Amino acid sequence: MPTSFKQHLESILLQDSRFVDEQGELQGNVIKDCVNKLDEKLIEMLLNDKRTRDKFFLKVKEVYVFKASDFKFYLEQNSIDNSFTQYANRIGLTLNGKYLKDNTDVVLDFPYKDCILEGGQSTEEGLDVYFEFDENKKDYVEKQSKRKEIFYNTILAKDEIDRLLEPKAFVNVKKYDKNGESIPAKFNRNKEINKKRNLPEDTITDNLLIKGNNLLALHSLKSEFKNKIKLIYIDPPFNTGNDSFSYNDNFNHSSWLTFMYNRIEIARELLKDNGIMFLHIDQIEEAYLKIIGDEIFENENFVSSISVRSSTPSGTKTVHKTKTIIKQKDTVLVFRKSHSATFNPQYKRKDKWDTHFNYFLDRETGILHPLINILIKEKILKEGASIKDFDINNPVHRNFYIKNKYNICQTQSHTNEELKERSRKLVDKVLFINKGQENEVMFYNGRQLTPIANSMNIVFYNDERVEDFSILLCDFWDDIDFQNTQNEGGVSFPTAKKPEFLISRIIELATNQNDIVLDYHLGSGTTSAVAMKLNRQFIGVEQLDYGENDAVKRIINVINGDTSGISNKYNWEGGGSFIYLELTKNNQNAKELIHKCKDYKELVKLFDTLYSKYFLHYNVRINEFKNKICKEDNFKKLSLERQKEIFCRMLDNNQLYVHAGEMEDKQYGLSKDDIRLTKDFYQQ
Repeated sequence: MPTSFKQHLESILLQDSRFVDEQGELQGNVIKDCVNKLDEKLIEMLLNDKRTRDKFFLKVKEVYVFKASDFKFYLEQNSIDNSFTQYANRIGLTLNGKYLKDNTDVVLDFPYKDCILEGGQSTEEGLDVYFEFDENKKDYVEKQSKRKEIFYNTILAKDEIDRLLEPKAFVNVKKYDKNGESIPAKFNRNKEINKKRNLPEDTITDNLLIKGNNLLALHSLKSEFKNKIKLIYIDPPFNTGNDSFSYNDNFNHSSWLTFMYNRIEIARELLKDNGIMFLHIDQIEEAYLKIIGDEIFENENFVSSISVRSSTPSGTKTVHKTKTIIKQKDTVLVFRKSHSATFNPQYKRKDKWDTHFNYFLDRETGILHPLINILIKEKILKEGASIKDFDINNPVHRNFYIKNKYNICQTQSHTNEELKERSRKLVDKVLFINKGQENEVMFYNGRQLTPIANSMNIVFYNDERVEDFSILLCDFWDDIDFQNTQNEGGVSFPTAKKPEFLISRIIELATNQNDIVLDYHLGSGTTSAVAMKLNRQFIGVEQLDYGENDAVKRIINVINGDTSGISNKYNWEGGGSFIYLELTKNNQNAKELIHKCKDYKELVKLFDTLYSKYFLHYNVRINEFKNKICKEDNFKKLSLERQKEIFCRMLDNNQLYVHAGEMEDKQYGLSKDDIRLTKDFYQQ
């Protein structure tokens, strides 16, 4: 039986993977976009088939001219589209004022600076569970799929953004300290601490842990913390396809870039003029993230790209060694807000003796001796040994060089000709300038003499912070253990936690005590835990649910004297406090209710609650959907995931969370304490 022309055309279009969604259905908006671009591959497909060539091309002499408008008209008249778009059009959903059937730029909004991607994840795995009827089993079977970008994210145009980003109300505000949980009377604003860090006296000095959409949380923080934060560290989803950013693959890259851009842009506003931002990423998106950072911070404020060894070349990953170069590192991109930013130099302990330090100075006589002779005389080394046998990790050897740090020296070249000449005249004796003072300088036979004390700095050794023989830390960090972090903080985590040692190094590098540290991809709470142990104020934001293994539990463990991670290195014994806040959900609650529906009946039953209690988009044709569309067999045959997509698209995304200015409306049900503390936060 011959196929209809519509079936024939669909079979041709389905051959191009660009036009097919994860459900195996055609995406009409993508096809139309290619028509508008006069896509060569599409035109060639149509031209190579006689039936489509005769219908959509005009032959002029020996040349075929593509009738693009006729082709688009045919697509619209014959509903060449996926089931989601067909129903969305009927319900009245629009994007930027156009019905979906008329819209060819769902993703093309990305390049414009005024577009916002509101990412509404709620669980780490990035998978949705849905139920679909199986003809063979005659039953609904449970399935899983990656989240659809169109379901959990909305690209918004300029006229929708201002309201979306208004400050939000807070609920469930709680204070945690060694006495447990309580409702705070107010937020602390310690004048003395604020004076020390050159911030306005009324700046909040409490540690804060905020639960909710991180884009909206950043904008809510703006009124209180703009130009006040010294360090921002984020460890965002790497967009590897295996992490928490599990969105529609067709839009994955542009979605990720938009997602990151929106958040970094507002984060920069929160930084002090001398503030610094560290962005932890891997090779998948590193180059693109660097470009985003250059644009937001400006090229001259890029500081460094730090390579951090995060794994060893072993295990199953080496199976592919003949096909690729095995990944062994992460990258931390560093940007400053302005040139006024400064760093506290960090050092790591030397792993072997530097043989340039081969002299031993008798400070009383001013005579230099070969270090090897002294080591043999003191029976540190045996007769016949060389300076290379001096072992920095041998406790006896280590005690010797630490005790004699002002006596063990090396010689170096120097440009001061006068001092060089004076020292040569002494012949084999040391010339002291400002002897015994802090600015002491020594010369020997025309060269400067430098003690090992000048190379001694605070480093980590045997789980302690000690002064030891060290080297300046630059842009290659190979001394951090990523393999034993699973138990840090007393919480397990579904994806790789970053070591407390790594975060402590970044915090020490970029801040001083009492400075404010922000992490808006908080995860298991490593940044906040380390900041507390280092006596920095922290602000953590997290929107995913980790159950019993979330940041709240971890910070409570820190307050109660957590001994894991860097605790021993910094002599942490517990104490401190933090305030927990949640952005007040409105339509976000509705999204979560939709997500929890287990079948079609639950979903349809929920619709009455959606339009009576929550805010639907003003274009939604409620009666048509309630009384007609949702009862159609074709709608019932859609997968539960497809049905949920349509339900979520009906919600007004400007109403995901309750605005602070509307929190006293009784329909939202905020308590007196929630209202009081929200007002106190914003100093209303």
